[in-house]
Amino acid sequence: MYKSIQDQLPTIKEILKKNNVKIHKSLGQNFIFDINLTDKIVKKSEPIASTIIEIGPGPGGLTRSILKKKPNILFAIDKDTQSELMLRELKEIYGDTLQVIIADAINYPIWSLGNEPRQVIANLPYNAGTKMLISWLKHIKKFEKLTLMFQKEVADRITAPVGSSNYGRLSILTNWLTKSKQLFDIPGSAFIPPPRVTSTVVELIPMENPIFDVAFNSLEQITQMAFSQRRKMLKSSLKKINGEAILEDLNISSSLRPEELSVIDFCRIAKKAYP
Repeated sequence: MYKSIQDQLPTIKEILKKNNVKIHKSLGQNFIFDINLTDKIVKKSEPIASTIIEIGPGPGGLTRSILKKKPNILFAIDKDTQSELMLRELKEIYGDTLQVIIADAINYPIWSLGNEPRQVIANLPYNAGTKMLISWLKHIKKFEKLTLMFQKEVADRITAPVGSSNYGRLSILTNWLTKSKQLFDIPGSAFIPPPRVTSTVVELIPMENPIFDVAFNSLEQITQMAFSQRRKMLKSSLKKINGEAILEDLNISSSLRPEELSVIDFCRIAKKAYP
């Protein structure tokens, strides 16, 4: 029944046109309209949790693919007030299963929505995706899985291994708490308007426990300090916290550069600096 009803819905392009939708660059809006791609994203997200959260649904391409999997409830959060109009037909079909929230997801406590198990499936706005991810990592135990689309260079930073040029604060914070992997790329031509960059879908599965017991804020401060001067040796970038003495005590060479240290090394430094 759901499939036949969805087949009668207007296309994403038709929704944009008939509602005279204005695409706001300031909100980082790039709408994906290929239903085969949105179905693929959702398939990669399986098994689907009872509570699903989508950020920036826009005209509802990904929203449709999620709803076809029959979650108990889908919260679609968008800062753009046009979303209520663009999702009107879906809301009429699915009723209370689809909850549209007009709010800025950066400041919204999505980890409190619905019931566990809770999952995020989202095409994140390019200009705010990193901030959103860091905010959610602070509450990562509230989620079962996150399947997120980022600009490819951000995805590369999230999944970067030690020693790579992309390795930094984001990869350390993410891989301290989750198992991350890139699923597949999506070309700019799949979006309206088409961005000049490739997007990448990333899977994050929270670990039962962090790989090292340290406070989030402590690790965040240390990594920010170290990678703000990533070309310098650690004895220079960590100078203001007496880093050379801390490194010596931990038997870590102070002449190393930050990209040469493992996630656990940074956790040990953070624990020592901020006990």
